[in-house]
Amino acid sequence: MRDPHRKENLYWDEIMTESPSVYQQGVYDLSQREFTIQALVIDGRKGVREAFPGLPIQMCQFHQVRIVTRYLTMNPILVAGQELRAITLTLSSSTEAEFTARLNNWHQRWNEFLKEKTADPETKKWHYTHRRLRSACFSLRRNSPYLFTYERYPALRIPKTTNCLEGIFSHTKTAMRIHRGLIQKRKRKLIDFLLRN
Repeated sequence: MRDPHRKENLYWDEIMTESPSVYQQGVYDLSQREFTIQALVIDGRKGVREAFPGLPIQMCQFHQVRIVTRYLTMNPILVAGQELRAITLTLSSSTEAEFTARLNNWHQRWNEFLKEKTADPETKKWHYTHRRLRSACFSLRRNSPYLFTYERYPALRIPKTTNCLEGIFSHTKTAMRIHRGLIQKRKRKLIDFLLRN
């Protein structure tokens, strides 16, 4: 966890898997050290938003673009996919009202297309024809309330992305590649040193 304004790492821990409880432990640890958590910027991990009711949560806009790209690819074949990707790429330069209007207009235009179903002739079961497009659309709609939290709390100066933190990860990974021959104990010491400074 990092303070983006002071550019300071506040909390880190070695974990096996990421889960909401890990984030709760970090916030608890910081509160015990008399830090006041005013808002969180998250990457979209499931359950994290629900773990902090009442706290302003900003979904990282860059991660949202990556989620949509994962479903649509960088060069969608369908026109609907091309349009949705183009709308998604305006995320960082849009206001909430502008982005929501674009997304709603797109959804109205392609609503029937999203409902198309395909039946399997052997099993007689059906599935949505454009599942990945639906997933991209519903990801944007589900996360919309959290993509512009920074607009609703201007005094908190909430960043739109987790870039401040991602830069630290990049720096740490580069150092680990340079010192790739270290034994596990020394790797941990190096990581701890890098995160403290």
